[in-house]
Amino acid sequence: MTAKTQAKPTEAELQILQALWRRGRPSTVRELHGELGGRTGYTSVLKLMQIMTDKGLLLRDIRERTHVYRAAQPESHTQRKLAADLINKAFGGSARKLIVAALSSKRASPAELDEIRKLLDSMKGDAP
Repeated sequence: MTAKTQAKPTEAELQILQALWRRGRPSTVRELHGELGGRTGYTSVLKLMQIMTDKGLLLRDIRERTHVYRAAQPESHTQRKLAADLINKAFGGSARKLIVAALSSKRASPAELDEIRKLLDSMKGDAP
């Protein structure tokens, strides 16, 4: 794997990725700057997006005068990658410890609990 495929987004980079995923379409720096609510200066967003492109987190379309960016990976792919890293770093590789910590730190809605149960039930069926 290259460094680009192994890059993990920083907190600021995750905010940009989340804004792109929310928008659901490729976007310009100006559009993302607006989506972020102006909390960060335009040139800071531009520089960060250029760095993210170099890291392989964003793809840039330069065919037009205004460059358009999109996330290099779907949201679910990035979330799985970050979760796997967190499990290994903070929970000694134990998914159970991660789930226990997550559910004890923030109350899950009934719908979320149903979804978790369905996932666990489907995983039981896959076990040998």
